[in-house]
Amino acid sequence: MADSSAEYIKHHLTNLTYGQHPDGSWGFAHTSEEVKEMGFWAINVDSMFWSVVLGVVFIVLFGLAARGATSGVPTGLQNFVEMIVDFIDDIVGSIFTHTNSLVAPLALTIFVWVFLMNVMDLVPIDWIPGLASALGIPHMKVVATTDPNVTLGMAAAVFVLVLYFSFARKGVGGFLGELTLHPFGKWGAPVNLVLESVTMIAKPLSLGLRLFGNMYAGEMIFILIALMYADYLIGLFGGVLQWAWAVFHVLIITIQAFIFSVLSVVYIAQAHDVAEEH
Repeated sequence: MADSSAEYIKHHLTNLTYGQHPDGSWGFAHTSEEVKEMGFWAINVDSMFWSVVLGVVFIVLFGLAARGATSGVPTGLQNFVEMIVDFIDDIVGSIFTHTNSLVAPLALTIFVWVFLMNVMDLVPIDWIPGLASALGIPHMKVVATTDPNVTLGMAAAVFVLVLYFSFARKGVGGFLGELTLHPFGKWGAPVNLVLESVTMIAKPLSLGLRLFGNMYAGEMIFILIALMYADYLIGLFGGVLQWAWAVFHVLIITIQAFIFSVLSVVYIAQAHDVAEEH
């Protein structure tokens, strides 16, 4: 039972990975050991697939709402989309005091996209992997935000924007001065550079790892609850526990999407801040 439980957990936590095998051939990994052998340049196909599909879902839903928008009695979809847009717009307006037409749409895109990827955690844990297995696909993780490659990739994109706006707003000299003149003044420039560089790099790392860690832990709990169904009596308790955790998890997936979106806006706002003096 212990071995089968371990295999069940390992199977559900392994991505469908495509890469180069040690013999030089290319193909999908069928075990976690093969995934490790493929190395850095392997790609998690399931993470890419679900993130792209849910991105398309986002575009289609909001596109339909925009095309059907009316000044009369709005549809349910229009009401829902307008509620999200107004919510994000209010949040961005309270945080970002500069003028940049990119920030609000970016915050909206991040929030909705991350939420859609997170909400896949509410799909019964065996449904989609079971269907994939029936089709001959060895692994299928459906929650893209439980893959650190996805969360750190999004965080890296935000980091690139932070660097871009930092240089655009402050210039090369102003940005380097920000890194070397604080907090100890010009005489502590080497120490300042180390401290500020660590702080800057920590922002995207914490942004990506926070989302990954919370979603990975949530998925692990669902997997552990699913193991309880092996026994009939314990399975009854597992059903109640799964329902309770799913209800609570709705709050978690929403909060995590909100935090990722808000922190992205905060970091971009900081990149726009220009100190009057150094």
